[in-house]
Amino acid sequence: MSDAVPEVPGVAASVFGDVLPAAERYVARLATDGVTRGLIGPREVGRLWERHVLNSAAVAEAVPEGARVVDVGSGAGLPGIPLGLARPDLAVTLVEPMARRVEFLTEAVAELEDLLGSHRWSVVRGRAEERSVATAVGKVDVVTARAVAPLPRLAAWCRGLLRPGAHLVAMVGATAVAELPSVLAELRAAGMTDVETRAVGAELGEAATTVVVMTRGGR
Repeated sequence: MSDAVPEVPGVAASVFGDVLPAAERYVARLATDGVTRGLIGPREVGRLWERHVLNSAAVAEAVPEGARVVDVGSGAGLPGIPLGLARPDLAVTLVEPMARRVEFLTEAVAELEDLLGSHRWSVVRGRAEERSVATAVGKVDVVTARAVAPLPRLAAWCRGLLRPGAHLVAMVGATAVAELPSVLAELRAAGMTDVETRAVGAELGEAATTVVVMTRGGR
């Protein structure tokens, strides 16, 4: 691997187990090709594991077993690719509107699935709110998102992908958590119920994060 690729933290083995080599390959791609293509900022390379990959894998705590997952605005595959690596029971669709990012995702997924010998991800070009995306993926159990849009807008975009009772799991920062009480009415207007924050990945140190989990209401 290149000298630019960050070393593997010890905790990564407990998260990825036997597929750690695939996770390492993905981090190497992010650190090289991801930077060259403008998907990852050069300053992020040194913290790819903690801030991006392990941080994304922590979302697994909020995803039910055997779920069909759509990762909207997937970008470089975060959180969808680490989530699929950590949870082989999940079927993950990566939804991304930008052609150059879709190309990166398609290549990354092909390489990882070749290493793993199994099919874990699908890639769909489009936006969460587009009818073509809903048609391509069908109703799913969980939608994940990382820094895609303010929560009310994200909920409105994703509602059509969620069957009643399914969950939207959004990775958020401290600002979004603080603002949550003020946007609850908008989230309910978008058809979401049982809105709560959850701390995930506590055992991962710096990679621990917070997600907002909400349920699509209705029948």
